[in-house]
Parts: sequence; structure tokens; C-alpha cells
Amino acid sequence: MEQILVTGALGQIGSDLVDALRQKYGTANVLSTDIRNNLDDPNYAMLDILNKQRFREVMGDHKITQVYHLAAILSANGEWNPAKTWNVNFNAFLSLLELSNEMSIDKVFFPATIAVHGPTTPKTNTPQYTDLSPETVYGISKVSCELWANYYHKRYGLDVRSLRYPGVIGWKALPHGGTTDYAVEIFHAALKGEHYTCFLDADTRLPMMYIDDAIRATIELMDAPADQLTVRTSYNLAAMSFTPAEIAAKIQERLPNFTIDYQADFRQAIAATWSESIDDSLARKDWNWAHQYNLDNLVDEMLHQLVTNKIVTHV
Repeated sequence: MEQILVTGALGQIGSDLVDALRQKYGTANVLSTDIRNNLDDPNYAMLDILNKQRFREVMGDHKITQVYHLAAILSANGEWNPAKTWNVNFNAFLSLLELSNEMSIDKVFFPATIAVHGPTTPKTNTPQYTDLSPETVYGISKVSCELWANYYHKRYGLDVRSLRYPGVIGWKALPHGGTTDYAVEIFHAALKGEHYTCFLDADTRLPMMYIDDAIRATIELMDAPADQLTVRTSYNLAAMSFTPAEIAAKIQERLPNFTIDYQADFRQAIAATWSESIDDSLARKDWNWAHQYNLDNLVDEMLHQLVTNKIVTHV
């Protein structure tokens, strides 16, 4: 039986991914870790990923065979402390690669991001192989991780797999520190009957994805036969693209009293360097990726789940 380690398990993607992995492998076989304590989790360990010795001990003590390495500092928060962001996002990942090679780990997953794109990247239908010159430390660190993942695969045969996530929208946890956070925050405000002030301009188009698609893509990639995979940096991944004004209009179709205005902050400059749409044809060809959620059913699902699970009290 696989023994799986998830770092950054208390984050937006981590909380959903741990649930999905435990449904597949059983709770006892999926160890969730993060830098904070979590007494509610029956199979949890505190882990500072910058502590390489502790990293080694956790992997060895639990006889880990697969690692899903989600711990990172995101794009907006990363700009407040670039050196720390580099340390957390890249140096800890390099330690994981070294440990995984040393301990003969079967598979490693890490998330890359559309933040690897920059102002010289084609903005429309961005191809898999293109110029990557990001202007945030988050993007720079993730490009570096992609290159080192490819290096460890070519040099040592380590099975490292990755996806360039678009903005991910989910209902279980509020994201913190990302440039696409508005697309989750907007639902909370709308259901509470609050006016929402968006930190991006109304017409800022970005690639987005519902959390269920992101989790399914992650597990499907990790389940794919190794000889089918042609990308060992990170696969482009896509579902939909929309602007703040477009998602606001969809919410207003369902909640007509919702109001919004736009006051762009420093995150607008970050978003302006990213792609508007993604060509993920290699993911669709190599491991049969196909998204299930578009903007309409994403909006319906978010509103339904937030109310049904009492995350937000609808006024």
C-alpha cells in the first residue's frame, strides 16, 4: 500500500487533496503535514519544510512512497519578503528532491503555476513550451523548481510530476496571498449581502479552475503511466478564463442585489504579466485530461456548497 505525505496540507488545495487521497488510499495511509498544529486530524504531523533533518525523519518514520509537496508562499504575499519566499519555495523543494532520490521515493508531485509566465509570454492560448520570464519571486521560484524537477528526472530517474495550476476556486478554505483570491472572496461577500471591492481591474482576464477539477487533474496525473508522460517540467492545465466583471455578472444573475466596484492594488501589475488563456493540449493528449466545470456550473456549485456546508450564512 502506498504511504503518502502531503506538505502544506492546511492550505486551500491541500485540504481538498488530503480528503481525496484519503478516500482513495485510506486515512492511515495519507499523512498530512503543515507548519501549524492540527489536533482535529487523526494522521497529522507538524513539519517545517525548511528543516531538512525533520523532513527526512518524517519521510523515514512513515515509510513514505509518494510526496505531494504543496507548501509554498504565494504570488502576492511573496513580494513582501522575496528572500523568505525563495527559501520556502525553492530551497525546501531542492531538499525534497535530494531526500526523495536518497530514499528512493516512487513519485513526487509539486504544483507549478501560471505565475511562471511573464510579460514576454504569449498571452492568448499560451503554449506548453514558450518563454518563461516571470517578474515575481513566486514565479521565479516555480520556474526554477520546474527545471530542477526535470534535471532530477533526467539525471537520477526520479519520477517528479507537476501541473501549472491556473487560479483555483474552492469553497472549503479561503486562499491567502494569491493574485486570484478575489474569485473566492467574491462569493463570500455576495452571500453575506456585502458590497465587494475587487483588487483587480474589471477586465483582467485570467485562467481559472474549480477545485474539484484541480484535485482530479492532480490525482489523474499521478496515476498516469510514466511512459506516457512527455513533460517533466510542468504540464499546462486549463479549464476556463474569465474577468472579474464576468464572474460578478454571473453571480448577479443568481443574487441580483450583489454589488461590486474595482480598486486595483499592486496585484493588478502581477496579473497583467500573466496569460489570459492556456493551451493544455499535451495534458489532454498524454493523460486524457478533460475539465468538467465551466463558469456557469462553477458559480452554481460555489454558491450551493458555501450555503449547504454553512461556510457562509446567506442573508
